[in-house]
Amino acid sequence: MITIHGFAKVFPVAVNYVVFYEYVFYGVGINNCQGLGSLGQKIRIGSRASPLAVHQAHRAGKAIQMYAPDVTIEYVNIRTTGDTLYAVRLADFGGKGLFTKELEEALRDNRIDLALHSLKDMATRLPDGLPISAVMPRDDPRDAFVSNGYARFSDLPQYAVVGTCSLRREAFSRLMRPDLQIVPFRGNVETRLKKMASGEADATFLAAIGLERLGLKPCIREIMSTERMLPAVAQGAVALQCRADDDVLISLTKPLNHEQSYREVMAERAFLRHLDGSCRTPIAALAITENDQIRLEGAVIRPDGSEIFRDVIYGDVHDYARIGAHLGEIIRTRIGDRLRHDFRITL
Repeated sequence: MITIHGFAKVFPVAVNYVVFYEYVFYGVGINNCQGLGSLGQKIRIGSRASPLAVHQAHRAGKAIQMYAPDVTIEYVNIRTTGDTLYAVRLADFGGKGLFTKELEEALRDNRIDLALHSLKDMATRLPDGLPISAVMPRDDPRDAFVSNGYARFSDLPQYAVVGTCSLRREAFSRLMRPDLQIVPFRGNVETRLKKMASGEADATFLAAIGLERLGLKPCIREIMSTERMLPAVAQGAVALQCRADDDVLISLTKPLNHEQSYREVMAERAFLRHLDGSCRTPIAALAITENDQIRLEGAVIRPDGSEIFRDVIYGDVHDYARIGAHLGEIIRTRIGDRLRHDFRITL
């Protein structure tokens, strides 16, 4: 039996997600970035070595050069611990920090000037002295259903095999289809597509925008609505991280910050932080700006998909952190002491 707690009705939200390739810099130009000469007009952007991360780093570099054309960008690919663990669940080895630790060490050691991350990989509590300096315009945060044999998720036959190492995707899959068999599926986008093609699974889920950025949009069979599969916190957002004492780069990256995207993902991260869920807790959230308000929807799911706590709140766009914490408290209270162990929510 599946138990659903929260609002009695799912509220559909019509959102046109836009892929942002152009940036408006509010008149900030190279002459406003004082002290850039001290960098030798070269900026080292570090990212993971995966094709998607490299693509995102080049997008950031090109965005910088749009208003600072004299700057030379050097791209530094760094292999993270998470990139080496192909056969295990990341939750068993430390979770999110596995994709950011080596990048943050390189930043702290002055081997790179900026670290580029998929924001969903970043811990909600950042290392001292390494703030997020910009959140680039967020793209489509939804999940894509990918399969060689089935056009829609609902077409999967009974006991079909779905490959994923995402606890959130697994929990939502089980919530919708308790009969499905879930098998671990790790690796970069291309690796997972090859595994599926070889018959290891009937289907998988990937971030829709990741496929689009890599020119793999034809692989998408169905975009999962947020009503059926609420995205991971900050999915579709890219963040730049720098050293807190580097005033030059803080100034340089400020024009790249997309304020609406920043507020939305920070509301989601505040929700996650307040719940203090472990990396073994299926948690999802999505914030959407509607005029001068933020609509924040969040969910916590029992790992086996048998129970979900889900709700929506609204608040002023400038109160994004408070909105996230408030929704976290609402759901945390509903879960209660009796169920916190099952949902792996700490006190």
